[in-house]
Amino acid sequence: MLIQQLANGIAIGSVYALISLGLTMVYGILRILHVAHAGIYALGAYVGWFSFRLIGDFWLSLLIGMAGSALAGYFVQRYLYSPLLHLPRIAPLIVSIGLFIAMEETFRIIAGPHTLTYNARVGLGDLSIGNFQLTETQILILFITGLILVILWAILTRTRTGLAMRACAMDAETTSSFGVNVNAIIAINFLLGSAMAGAAGVLIGVYDNQVWPTMGSIPAYKSLAIVVLGGLGNIPGTVLASLVVGLAETFFIGVVAIPFPRDAVAFIAMILVLMFRPYGLLGKA
Repeated sequence: MLIQQLANGIAIGSVYALISLGLTMVYGILRILHVAHAGIYALGAYVGWFSFRLIGDFWLSLLIGMAGSALAGYFVQRYLYSPLLHLPRIAPLIVSIGLFIAMEETFRIIAGPHTLTYNARVGLGDLSIGNFQLTETQILILFITGLILVILWAILTRTRTGLAMRACAMDAETTSSFGVNVNAIIAINFLLGSAMAGAAGVLIGVYDNQVWPTMGSIPAYKSLAIVVLGGLGNIPGTVLASLVVGLAETFFIGVVAIPFPRDAVAFIAMILVLMFRPYGLLGKA
């Protein structure tokens, strides 16, 4: 049972990582809390759902959902955040919250207030070893998350663009003085982070077999807790915190059966960590 719950927790934590990575990447460069990122996550789920209904191919609908979220993230950065960067950071935060609320209402108006069934079959099949079992959707989540994390690692550590992104996160003004186009790097940062959020939206839609207008509400605050838990702007810390939260939720709710809501576990973990490491699991003091 423990091994089964461990697999379940890693699968859930993997989706949390995809959602939270874009948020921490945005904070790493712009130092703003991108609350509307949860709306982009939900947008990816809806675009993936509509695409699947039209073409009937899950893998293509996944790519379309990621592309739709990536474009949405770029437009948010280009036309909402960029004009506000000279203002105090509370200004883009307020805009981001308002945009997130507007996106939820837009989903409700266009797609209706009810849940939509996302009954996609990807052809992977379940994996059973004795009493241990991985469902098709769990295998899908682990595969897609692992692939995306490897690609992200390769971009950040093996390309000049990744070097420029890390430099901008350290000091954007100094990086600009060396001839780096900081605006282009910020745009790429939003494209990558939003595409990962779109992938998470599609995966959760398939995992839960449904999409709904407010599906971004819980990730909106849970991803903030994960980003703080891992260390603001710290990508490895965010991945670690996501897995910790996923495992904690699965263990404490599924095994120990503590009398707390599942979604409260992320904040309990954040409070406990910040009591002893105020800068997060892998953050720097």
